[in-house]
Amino acid sequence: MKTTDERIPKSDIELNRSDFVSDQMVKWCPGCGNHAILNSISQLFPRLGYKKENYVVVSGIGCSSRFPYYVSTYGFHGIHGRAAAIASGMKIANPSLSIWVNTGDGDSMAIGGNHFIHAIRRNIDMTIMLFNNQIYGLTKGQYSPTTPMGAITKTSPYGTLETPFNPAELVIGAQGTFFARTADNSPKDMSNILEEAALHRGTAVVELLQNCIIFADKTHAMVTGKEYREENQVFLKHGEPLLYGKDRNKGIRLNKLRLEAVEIGKNGITIDDILVHDQYEQDPIIQLMIAKMAPPHLPMAVGIIRAAKAPTFDRLVDEQIEAQKAKSPIKCVDDLLNSGDIIEIK
Repeated sequence: MKTTDERIPKSDIELNRSDFVSDQMVKWCPGCGNHAILNSISQLFPRLGYKKENYVVVSGIGCSSRFPYYVSTYGFHGIHGRAAAIASGMKIANPSLSIWVNTGDGDSMAIGGNHFIHAIRRNIDMTIMLFNNQIYGLTKGQYSPTTPMGAITKTSPYGTLETPFNPAELVIGAQGTFFARTADNSPKDMSNILEEAALHRGTAVVELLQNCIIFADKTHAMVTGKEYREENQVFLKHGEPLLYGKDRNKGIRLNKLRLEAVEIGKNGITIDDILVHDQYEQDPIIQLMIAKMAPPHLPMAVGIIRAAKAPTFDRLVDEQIEAQKAKSPIKCVDDLLNSGDIIEIK
């Protein structure tokens, strides 16, 4: 059952989308996938029902990181790769905030990689929106940690030689409790997934397959393009079998230690052979296998891949402070100042 965070105060008045639209000119390129993501957020915030002043949008550097300017909430445009660190401090200092981190694949997985994985490992209660366009867009087209091997870019004129990160593997490997994947051309699914991420207690990472129309146009087309997505996407729903295809007659089954694509009705395959998705399973092995699926041999999984329960760092900090205060003789600053060796000057 969905529940909002009881530590974040609810609004006394009904808010709507226009309350979260800023007066700043949006400077993303026409056709950029970021426009759809921004629209989803401005519609989602009033739905969550928190007070407007309790939302904070935090970013690093990059096209995606201009997000705080375009949402009428508190915001923090940080330095390159440090958004997760800034957001961590905010949530620990003030648990009544709804924290939203906007970051790109270059910002979070290169210069900010260390902050990114440790925020996930600590499971601090915030939502990280990972804009993955597989390129550095703001700085004109250098390859990023998610650029496919062999891609021709401004900094790899003969093709990249690096194996790219799969963000899902990185997040789940860092003991992430929530990971989802969606595309900028699926606004309804994106909005629902971001809402689930906001209601998850802990660090929720949503990978947004986002199109950079200038430097990596159609980079996700084999998965998100209208002509391909029925055959190359499987949309995950908790408790339902992994089915896909135009006629919904294809599925994913677990065959010994690997996943394989099968067709119902062929070779004795029935619906009972198809793997049923469990996003709440604590053991991430199957979820990791699902996260790694990709064309041409398997469809890519979109939707919520993992949503496991675990204590959050910010709540554990609160509990530890309260426990220590209860048994400590120090109750105020005067107690602290008089608690150690004191030199009295006469």
